[in-house]
Amino acid sequence: MAKAASRPAIVWFRDDLRLSDHPALYEAAASGAPLICIYVLDEQSPQLRPPQARQLGGASRWWLAQSLRALAASLRGRGGALILRRGPAAEIVAALARQLDAAAVHWNEIEIAPDRAVADDLAEALSIAGIAHHRHRSDLLAPPATIRTKEGRGLRVFTPFWRRVLSLGDPPKPLPAPARLRNGPEVPSDEIAAWQLEPTKPDWAGGLRDTWTAGEDAARDKLGAVLEAMPGYTSGRDRPDRDATSALSPHLRFGEITPRQVWYAARFAAAERPAIAADVDKFLSEIGWREFCRHLLADHPDLAARNLQHAFDDFPWLSDDAALKAWQRGRTGYPIVDAGMRQLWHCGVMHNRVRMVVASFLVKHLLIDWRLGEQWFWDTLVDADPGSNPANWQWVAGCGADAAPYFRVFNPVLQGEKFDPAGEYVRRWVPELAALPNKFIHQPWSATPVELAAAGVTLDGNYPAPIVDHKVARQRALAAYAKTRQR
Repeated sequence: MAKAASRPAIVWFRDDLRLSDHPALYEAAASGAPLICIYVLDEQSPQLRPPQARQLGGASRWWLAQSLRALAASLRGRGGALILRRGPAAEIVAALARQLDAAAVHWNEIEIAPDRAVADDLAEALSIAGIAHHRHRSDLLAPPATIRTKEGRGLRVFTPFWRRVLSLGDPPKPLPAPARLRNGPEVPSDEIAAWQLEPTKPDWAGGLRDTWTAGEDAARDKLGAVLEAMPGYTSGRDRPDRDATSALSPHLRFGEITPRQVWYAARFAAAERPAIAADVDKFLSEIGWREFCRHLLADHPDLAARNLQHAFDDFPWLSDDAALKAWQRGRTGYPIVDAGMRQLWHCGVMHNRVRMVVASFLVKHLLIDWRLGEQWFWDTLVDADPGSNPANWQWVAGCGADAAPYFRVFNPVLQGEKFDPAGEYVRRWVPELAALPNKFIHQPWSATPVELAAAGVTLDGNYPAPIVDHKVARQRALAAYAKTRQR
């Protein structure tokens, strides 16, 4: 048996690919033990396979590769190293702990049922082996168990939920990154390239590379930038033609930054500049929505598969592969919808206001099951979050928690004219319409043939005519929803 002073501590990295505000790493480093930092790409544990969970989509796999490289570089910079393994995480980490006669294993909890089940398996295996294990919290501002009704259920309306979170006061302060890491014994590691997380034939990730820099340093820079530009955030965040959102969502998704780091940085900014306090409150409420969705997922692990409101289980969704494909490709004939879908394909992200518009279009104009839209987003979003993605789709469809009224059917023309008034967003992502005057940019079909020809636009030629009529689609949706509500 190794001497106690030299026995390593293992830090199991999960969706927490950072060094600062990382309780597991902080406590393991503070113990003085040499460290083994390991990430396991787990696609084999039964708890993490369908239907309990899903493998990462294509865009998220690309992000993971970049984030792991950034984490490995950060660890090297402080004297540590990142070990990569692929397989069932509980088995791999437990076997490594036994092999190295580890003093302890540390990890940060993920408040998602399948991930928690894998951690439970690891805890049991370590207990049998007589190896200490420590489970830490950092992913949420408040654990789901702390926000409950009198009956012990989670809250399903956001405003009272967020009030409850705020009533708890400030979360624990973020922890600093260890100044120096004591590296443990050399352990064989996989190569990221061998995991084939990034596309090659074809390589469709060029737009992702042009748009994003993954990693903790990039996340910190993004947070600083959004707080510096905070004046006007409340109104500006709804404008897709402006760079006014935080762009923090993929960094939060992979744990390159934590909600409590965002919380304290935002509160400090508001204290320094009281004039931005209202904008900061709105910004933090967006972090609160992520929190709300994760709490929903904790109570409803099948959030991506089942309607929260079971009255919608018999909703008359239509099967229309051609319409679904047109939506996916940004060829619906509605410019704001098509711009959003093309931005998604190129960048792996879509502006938050446009996400609502394109989702409403799919489920209400086309009456296509929200789950098909959720699955497309899961594969194409770099920030595809297991809580936020299905919860937001259910919200738009009207079948989820805190659901939008069923009679709210976003008019894509009015949404475009209100939030992209000069058509800059549409012109960027639907360049075939770029020469149209502003009054036609969101409804090219209303231009005369002469005006279309002058702009180089041919409806059902280089740009499609609308695949549905808004008024007809709206009435069809309202009739279907009314019948469902009656049932």
